[in-house]
Amino acid sequence: MDPDRPVTLTLSHRAGADVVELPAARIDARSPDGTETSARLPLHPLVVGTAPDCDLVLADPSVSRRHCQISLGPESLLIRDLGSKNGTRIGGLRILEAELPVGTVARIGSSELRAHLLGETTVIPLSPRTSFGQAVGTGVAMRSVFAQLERAASSAEPLLLLGESGTGKEILARAVHEAGPRHQEPFVVCDCASLAPALAESELFGVVKGAYTGASSDRAGLFEHAGGGTLFLDEVGDLPVEVQPKLLRAIAGGEIRRVGDAAPRKVDVRVIAAAHAGPEAKVTAGGLRDPLFYRLAVLSVRVPPLRERLEDIPRLAERFLAAHHPPRSLADLPPHVMELLSRHLWPGNVRELRNVVARLALFPELGPAALETILPRHPDAPAELVARVLQLPWSEARERVLDEFERQYLRARLREHGGNVSAAARAMGISRQLTHRLLARAGLKGGDD
Repeated sequence: MDPDRPVTLTLSHRAGADVVELPAARIDARSPDGTETSARLPLHPLVVGTAPDCDLVLADPSVSRRHCQISLGPESLLIRDLGSKNGTRIGGLRILEAELPVGTVARIGSSELRAHLLGETTVIPLSPRTSFGQAVGTGVAMRSVFAQLERAASSAEPLLLLGESGTGKEILARAVHEAGPRHQEPFVVCDCASLAPALAESELFGVVKGAYTGASSDRAGLFEHAGGGTLFLDEVGDLPVEVQPKLLRAIAGGEIRRVGDAAPRKVDVRVIAAAHAGPEAKVTAGGLRDPLFYRLAVLSVRVPPLRERLEDIPRLAERFLAAHHPPRSLADLPPHVMELLSRHLWPGNVRELRNVVARLALFPELGPAALETILPRHPDAPAELVARVLQLPWSEARERVLDEFERQYLRARLREHGGNVSAAARAMGISRQLTHRLLARAGLKGGDD
């Protein structure tokens, strides 16, 4: 393939349908010990680092957990440093964001990255619609998701939605249910992170009278309540490990057994699950077991975070404003607010945008200074911490400040909930398993004050 050919997405129309042509590109990494790893460039930005949920994981201690990302730009590949400790360099120059021509070496820490073109492009179907159920999206990222889910809706196979908290996985799961043949049957939601380990099995599969102290009558579980319809398992990676084999049998065999019951019961349920990260992160943390993951991921769809679909912000804001009582419109927001919204990092994703739009609609008279307070680019750091890092390079100072913020935030949340990790995780809007990983990274544990 011609290395001078522009490496970018191409929108086209084939056989009466919109498609996007994705260049077949591979990112190769070489560590200082000679170890080589690689990953195909996906439609979404490819994240490189040492964290297990990165797209390209390196075993180089000089590389940050989420060091940089590589994405398709208007005319070429773009590489962006993600605030790494040791920086990203091209030609000896430290960069924040720059073009990455095919074959050019980028150095991150002590490792090297290089992009290669492989051959023909990959054709990705796009939905002709800019909404799916209550989910909206005008750009390539969401129209690709809609196209996948539209096809998945007619199937009875399990579906796994992978994405960050607040990206709208439950809304998409409900849209799949409503677009499929089971739409007149129940749609039942199970928040796996909130299930007490001792009661998880009975909540899912039911219990018979006398099975344990307190079981005063027969009770159906969520599988039976969802009979004929769809059971949505949110944060399925937080399901207790001992219950996962029974869930696997229920999905694979269409049978459940109430706690204390000798006889199995047939169930007809379509299972849709959601998880915060991909299989590597879950298996490493001992959360989602391999057999269950692969059964759930017969159909697997990645839901992009809001920072990868900023073009959807106006449409989302319109949707949230229209739901107000009385209904409002973009004209009711402060002037120039869209520019500020497009610069925000959105760690809370669509859920955070909904809350911000609600506040802006209530206070349309806010000026630029107040808007910046509502939409901070980065978490505020204590003045004394800023003073301690003033002599450091920007990227290292930023990482120190964010690490300290993360530690203090986690400590405060734990204190607020009496050291209860599950309660703190729910308040933060993230899974219990992710909370444990963040606590371990910060050197904290439940009960710390």
